[in-house]
Amino acid sequence: MTLVAKRRSALQEEILQRKPFRSPAEEASLSVVRTASLMRRAMNSAVSPFGITQPQYNVLRILRGAGAGGLPTLTVRDRLVDEAPGITRLVNKLERAGLLRRERSTPDRRQVICCVTREGLALLKKVDPLIEAAADRGPTALTTREQRSLVHLLDKVRRNLREAGRRGGRSAPG
Repeated sequence: MTLVAKRRSALQEEILQRKPFRSPAEEASLSVVRTASLMRRAMNSAVSPFGITQPQYNVLRILRGAGAGGLPTLTVRDRLVDEAPGITRLVNKLERAGLLRRERSTPDRRQVICCVTREGLALLKKVDPLIEAAADRGPTALTTREQRSLVHLLDKVRRNLREAGRRGGRSAPG
């Protein structure tokens, strides 16, 4: 009986991993993480010439969407695409740069409302096309149908992760 050598996956080649993955689930998870890292790097290089990071861009984008009324800091944190442990630090840097302003809420003085400034809106106008190009770069390797399928599959993965979190970390049966 002859053994047929199994071809290494693209991810194994990319990260120079010699041993096979423990399971298809492990390879899928690591592939998502690696892809997200490369996408994040592309978006960060799009915004870095403007002196901001991708998470700071995301804060400004969320505040632009909120309109003139702004949003409480914790609401901004909850809407971030990529969780940021230091929302206060992000907001502080953007405020120092003049890209957002903070105001105390009238009904609840403990609550801080963040609003994007005119300077922040002007920066977003310059950066938006670059972020869009960076974000589109990876998925355009797929057909529209494949993109929709990928979105659907990732929705299922996120839903399973949220449910597992509610159950105390146990994943749903296959």
